[in-house]
Amino acid sequence: MDFAQIFSLTAGELFGVFTAAYALCALGLAMHFGYTGLLNFGQAAFAALGAYGYAFATLNLHWNMWGSFAFGIICSAVFALIMGIPTLRLRADYLAIVTIAAAQALYYAFGTSQFAWATGGSNGLSQFGTDFYSYNPIPEGRYDLGIVTLSEKEIWVRIVAWGLVAIVAVLLVVLTRSPWGRTLKGIREDEDAVRSLGKNVFVYKMQSLVLGGVIGSLGGMIFVLSSQTNQASTWVSNFTFMTWTVLLLGGAATILGPIVGSAVFFMFLMLTQTVLEGLVNIGALPFLSIAQVGQIRYLLVGLFLMLLVIFRPQGFFGNKKEMQFNG
Repeated sequence: MDFAQIFSLTAGELFGVFTAAYALCALGLAMHFGYTGLLNFGQAAFAALGAYGYAFATLNLHWNMWGSFAFGIICSAVFALIMGIPTLRLRADYLAIVTIAAAQALYYAFGTSQFAWATGGSNGLSQFGTDFYSYNPIPEGRYDLGIVTLSEKEIWVRIVAWGLVAIVAVLLVVLTRSPWGRTLKGIREDEDAVRSLGKNVFVYKMQSLVLGGVIGSLGGMIFVLSSQTNQASTWVSNFTFMTWTVLLLGGAATILGPIVGSAVFFMFLMLTQTVLEGLVNIGALPFLSIAQVGQIRYLLVGLFLMLLVIFRPQGFFGNKKEMQFNG
C-alpha cells in the first residue's frame, strides 16, 4: 500500500470543501437542535435552497456573486418562515415531520421536468461559479502545500469556505452567550417557564429557525461552488443524516463540536476507503471488491458511531450534565 498517498488523501479532508460545507450545515443544525431544541430533519432543504438560489440568480437573473449569495439566503429564510408559522406553536415532533416532508417535496420538485427552466431538472445546473472565481487573487498554477497539491481554484474555494466557517462560529459564540442565546437555551429546557417570564417563545423559535436555515444555505452554496454543478440527487435524506452525524459526533450544544466533528467524520471516511482499497489491491481481502469498499466504510463508520453513543453520548465537546438535564 502507498502509505504516503493514504496520509495525503486523509489529511486533505481536514480542510476539504465538503468538510467545511457540512460544518456550516451542522452549525445551523446546532442552532436549531443544540440551542433551541428544534427537531429539524430537513437541513438538506435549506442547503439545497441556498445552492439552487445561488445558481438560479447567477444563470437566469445574471446577478453577480454578492447578489446571488443574497438570493440564496433569502430563499432559505422564506422557506423557514413558511415552515415555522404553522408548526412552531405546536409540539417539537410536528416540526420534525414537516421538515422531513418539505425536504422530500423540494427534492422531487428540483428534479422534475416542470421546473427545468429554473432548476435544470434531472440534469441540474452547472458552470455558475465564474464570477465567484473571478475574485481569486491567487495566480494560476498548482501549489504544493506539503500534504496535498492543489490548484489555485481549489485553494480559493477552501479559503472562502473555511473563512465562512470561522465567521459563523464567532457569530454564534457571541449570540449564544448573549441574553438572546440564554433565552434559547431556556426554551430548549422548559419553554413554559420561559413563556411565564413574558417571553414570546414563538418569535424566538422563529428567529432560531431562520438563522440556522440561513447558515445551512451557506453550506449548500459552498458545497456546489467547488464543482460548479448542482443536481437534485445531492439533496436526498442522506445529506441531512450525515449532517446529524457530524453534529452528534462533535457535540450538539457546542460551536466547536460541529467543526471538529465534520473534520473527523470525513477524515475517517477517507482513511477507511483508502486503507480498504489498498488491502483489496494487494489481495489481503479476497472476499471484497473495490465496488464494495464504499458500502463497507459506512458500516465501519456506523460501528464507530455506535461505540461513541455508548461510551460518550455527548460527543467530543458536549456537556454530559447539560445533556442529561435536557433529556
